[in-house]
Amino acid sequence: MIVVVAPGPLTTVQDLGRPGLASLGVPLAGAVDRAALRAANRLVGNASRAAGLETTLAGPTLLFETDAVVAVAGGRCDVVVGDRVVGAGCAVTVRRGEQVRLGPVTLGLRSYLAVRGGIDVPPVLGSRSTCTLSGLGPAPLAAGDRLPIGSAVAGAVGAAEELPAIAAEPVLRVVPGPRDDAFVEGALDTLASSSYIVSSRSDRTGVRLEGAVLQRVSDGELPSEGVVPGAVQVPPDGQPILFLGNCPTTGGYPVIGVVLPADLAHAAQARPGTRLRFRLEG
Repeated sequence: MIVVVAPGPLTTVQDLGRPGLASLGVPLAGAVDRAALRAANRLVGNASRAAGLETTLAGPTLLFETDAVVAVAGGRCDVVVGDRVVGAGCAVTVRRGEQVRLGPVTLGLRSYLAVRGGIDVPPVLGSRSTCTLSGLGPAPLAAGDRLPIGSAVAGAVGAAEELPAIAAEPVLRVVPGPRDDAFVEGALDTLASSSYIVSSRSDRTGVRLEGAVLQRVSDGELPSEGVVPGAVQVPPDGQPILFLGNCPTTGGYPVIGVVLPADLAHAAQARPGTRLRFRLEG
């Protein structure tokens, strides 16, 4: 069992989400940097869908009541086990009675902590992930919470691996449409030739951007239609919103393009104030 001593600003239980339920209005949710969660799980020998912890800006302090093996990936931060500072990107043994503390994220935004066996909170609709949009799954961590360790082990503890670089100014590949015809001529060129700043109003649902206005043909809303992670939706003010994995299943603003899934990890690690750009594909 793991006891939460201090939760950090926002620490949630996350796995790979609830795929296949969008027709019922259930968001995918899950880790917004899915590659980082997979890497942390791989290091401790877990199945890729095992639940871990997603931190934002700084991590929690956790007391382990049993021996365990942990690994951290994603945003860079100091990882302290007992009185030892250990590196990210490697599996570390934690002894019973030791505390694990994840410090402030110094590069990127979100870190992922995996425990060999996975975080074994009760699943909801097939997933243990916290969806901050719908309220499904466990609440964000609070002091005093107790987290059971499960048995989602798929193999041996992995060797240390170099974590992917976190770009200072990410470039995200975007495919036009499906509603690029709802914008004035040249709007796609504006999207691709401008840089945008990540707003402090961003969250797990979407990255709100500030920069060049993407002018729409009409300020009215569309009939609600499906949206997916990576969709770049544009409200009447012309400032784009890039949806992450926690996005709703439908929306009424036109989507000018969709970012490739492989690039969403870069968006998930873009903290407020980060400058990012889009590159048209296709």
